[in-house]
Amino acid sequence: MRKIILFLMLFLVNYMIMAQKKELTADEKQVIIYKGTERPFTGKYYDFKAKGTYVCKQCGSPLYRSEDKFDSRCGWPSFDDEIPGAVKRVPDADGRRTEIVCARCGAHLGHVFTGEGLTPKNTRHCVNSISMEFIPAEELKIDTAIFAGGCFWGVEYYMKKAPGVLAVESGYIGGKVEDPSYEEVCEGNTGHVEAVRVLFDASKTDYETLTKLFFEIHDPTQQDHQGPDYGEQYRSEIFYNSPEQKAVAEKLIQELKEKGYAVVTRLAPVTTFWVAEDYHQNYYTRKGTLPYCHGYTRRF
Repeated sequence: MRKIILFLMLFLVNYMIMAQKKELTADEKQVIIYKGTERPFTGKYYDFKAKGTYVCKQCGSPLYRSEDKFDSRCGWPSFDDEIPGAVKRVPDADGRRTEIVCARCGAHLGHVFTGEGLTPKNTRHCVNSISMEFIPAEELKIDTAIFAGGCFWGVEYYMKKAPGVLAVESGYIGGKVEDPSYEEVCEGNTGHVEAVRVLFDASKTDYETLTKLFFEIHDPTQQDHQGPDYGEQYRSEIFYNSPEQKAVAEKLIQELKEKGYAVVTRLAPVTTFWVAEDYHQNYYTRKGTLPYCHGYTRRF
């Protein structure tokens, strides 16, 4: 029965994604489906400087922010960073380059190059204009939240299901070692915690709603462990990126304490978020299993 339910859930997710795909023109299909390339200096976003967000032409998933766009003079729109979890890298069929596709629907975007020294991030996403649409800043409000509540697999699983959430990425934060590996974090000497970075559409949900969900999908009274997982890397912690986010977290913690919960969740300002290895991303969906140490418990 569980396998049948999981199959139906996955089928529904795929159906919803396909239902949102736009009908493409012949020119769009040539690039997005058949991995072609539009002629240089001809795309409508090549010399385009408006503030906002670039989304996938096929499924509408946010891909790039205007503040990460730069003029590389290569003939195509260039970005030195992507929205977390939005872009997937794939070895190109020619064996020399790395293709980039929309992580949600697989639409071909272009190629990514590193080591060119064009920006401090040393990365260039070379993207076909025809693969994207632009949404002005005033029409799309994107914000981020970072939560740590035990193994990041389970937190990611439930956060991805929340309305208004655009992407969730597993990673490490709060430690003293740069770009730690999973093995290093598990040894308990780096100070990092397993966490998720949540990208959400602030016009469809808000930070308080997601923080409430965080407190309801893990046990905030467990000190340095969650379910069967023990270790400092499994501590309950919220990393806020503004005074407003901190105030929301403090208010909810106080509400829980007044309800009788001995909350041990820590609060800390955001530091560098190190993205975890690929095999940790979207873990339960890829494995076709359910979280073993997380579940929903209504607390508000």
